[in-house]
Amino acid sequence: MGEVDVSGSKNAALPVIAASLLNKGTVELKNCPQIRDVTVMLEILKHLGAKVYDNQQSLFLDTSEITSCVIPENLMHEMRSSVMIAGALIGRKGCAKFTYPGGCEIGSRPINMHLKAFQKMGVEINETNDKIECKVQKLIGTKITLSFPSVGATENMMLASVLAEGETVIHNAAREPEIVCLQNFLNSMGGRICGAGSHTIFVQGVKVLHDTSFEVIPDRIEAGTYLCMVAGCGGEVKLNHVNSNHLQEVIRQLKKMNCQIGVSPKHIFLKSNANLYPTIIKTMPYPGFPTDMQSQFVTALSIAKGTSYVMENIFENRYKYVKELMKMGAQIVVQGKTAMVRGVKKLKNAQIEAKDLRGGAALVEAALMAEGISTITGIPYIERGYENLTKKLTILGAKIKEE
Repeated sequence: MGEVDVSGSKNAALPVIAASLLNKGTVELKNCPQIRDVTVMLEILKHLGAKVYDNQQSLFLDTSEITSCVIPENLMHEMRSSVMIAGALIGRKGCAKFTYPGGCEIGSRPINMHLKAFQKMGVEINETNDKIECKVQKLIGTKITLSFPSVGATENMMLASVLAEGETVIHNAAREPEIVCLQNFLNSMGGRICGAGSHTIFVQGVKVLHDTSFEVIPDRIEAGTYLCMVAGCGGEVKLNHVNSNHLQEVIRQLKKMNCQIGVSPKHIFLKSNANLYPTIIKTMPYPGFPTDMQSQFVTALSIAKGTSYVMENIFENRYKYVKELMKMGAQIVVQGKTAMVRGVKKLKNAQIEAKDLRGGAALVEAALMAEGISTITGIPYIERGYENLTKKLTILGAKIKEE
């Protein structure tokens, strides 16, 4: 049996780093993952005037002096989460200039909800071609109802409203653990926020924030990815430094698929003989089944004894990895939102290409499950969200190397 320590959450660390801009001082972040997306976010902060110190144990962000409101276009295009800098800049400086964000092309992810909410708080928005300029003299608290429980829009509203005048109420808010983490970080700096984890979040504006030391929550998607890999390959794994409460739907599905699982608050144990049963999965906003785990489950189900059905209800382009799996002998038919997965006895080795973060992780999983040696290109996508992937898989017994 192998053991893996789960890293800090990518999807929690990025908004927390953005939120540090709201404090005219220094914050210490513990358990921050060393991944490509975090590096990009830190580069944006440094461009804005922040100072960044990393002693390998903690990340120190000195945002005493912020000298610019312009998010560099090349960094904005690196990842979707860069848009959260806008809410923090508006809260801190009353201005933000940026272009539409980039990231994995997994489907339409417009930022109109973000912009409409900014406008309700008194922000003047001017769009010219691909460029957006936001300006405001004084942010005023308001009531905002999101048309969809968007994680990014919820986080951006929290960032913009923590220093606003009066109360902001966010209805139909996203409920992900990363939202709770952001609330806890902002409150540790002196913010007055409650309700994160429910459909309604209340933000009472404060005049100033202060320095803090904060630990980022474990990455539930990284944890789920390793569980799926062992489920598909067979074997035993113990995950350390994980919050099992954040993975209840993932754990439920793995049990349905014939995996033995034991949990404690900070550990998960899984045993699999790779004799998997088929299941039905529908991706939904938290606490439903996470869209970020869809590709990893489809890969494991590609060898299940029977036919599984997976419905992707969040992003319309999240099946791009399926074509690569089919090169390996998987039998998958995609019709609209639904993938019908007919289990095969074994996947075969192939040369395959990662085209997004989570789909890339699923292809690594498929290569581990397959006979022979597979070659995967597009590794920078995977490096966006997984810390020391090769090292951790080697600990679990994988024969894998990077070139």
